[in-house]
Amino acid sequence: MHHRALHDRLSALEGVVASGARKGVDVTFVPAWKRLTEGEPRWPVTIAIAVALTLQGLLPEHLVLGPRWLLPSLGGALVIGLFATNPRPRLDRTSMFLRTTSLLVIGTISVANGYSAYRLIDQLARGGVTDATRLLLTGGAIWLTNVIAFSLWYWEFDRGGPVARALAMLPYPDFQFPQMENPNLAPKDWEPFFVDYLYLSFTNALAFSPTDVMPLSRWAKLTMLAQSGVSVLLVLLVIARAVNILK
Repeated sequence: MHHRALHDRLSALEGVVASGARKGVDVTFVPAWKRLTEGEPRWPVTIAIAVALTLQGLLPEHLVLGPRWLLPSLGGALVIGLFATNPRPRLDRTSMFLRTTSLLVIGTISVANGYSAYRLIDQLARGGVTDATRLLLTGGAIWLTNVIAFSLWYWEFDRGGPVARALAMLPYPDFQFPQMENPNLAPKDWEPFFVDYLYLSFTNALAFSPTDVMPLSRWAKLTMLAQSGVSVLLVLLVIARAVNILK
C-alpha cells in the first residue's frame, strides 16, 4: 500500500515537471532563502551592535543600569568572544556556545536599554526633565538603540537565526518579505540579511505597525507589538515634554 502511494506521488511529480518543461518554466528554481547558501557577512550586525553599545555608554549616569562602563564593556567582551570563537567573515557555522553568546549580547543590549527607557519615562511622568535639547538627544539615543535591539531579535530568531537560514534548516519563515512573495522583485540569490531586519525594526518603530514586511508566526507578531508599544511611549512622551519645555 505504501509503495503504491509513493509510486502515485512520484508519478504526479513527474507529470508536473514534464508539464513545466513543455511550457518553458524553470521548475528546478529554488529561491536562495529556501536553500543552502554561503551565509551572510557579519560586519553589518557587528557595526549595529557597536553603535548600540556606544549609545548606551553616552547616556546620562542616572539613566544607566550600574556604572556607565559596565554593560558596554560586558557586551564588547561578548562580541570579542564571538570573533575569537568564529573569526570567519561570514556566519556559516554555529554551536551551543556561539548561539548562547550571541543571545547574551542581544540580551545585554535589551536589558540595558529597557532600563534606560523605563528611567526616562518615569522622569517624564514626574516632570523632572527641564532641558529640551538634552531630552531630545537622550530620547533619540534610547529610541535608536531600541530599534537596533529589536532588529537583532528579529534577525536572531527568524527561521532559527542567520546560520540556520544559511543551512536551510527550517522551511517556514517567521517574516514574509516582499521578495519572498514575488521572486521577480529581486535577484535569484536574494535572501534576508541583517539590514533587512534593521529596516523592519525601524519602520515598525516609526509607523507603530508593520509596513512591507508581514509577521507570520505568533512570536513575531507579539514581539512587533511590544516594540510598537515601547516606541509609542518614548516618542509621544519625549516630544510632548520637549514641546512643553520650549513653550
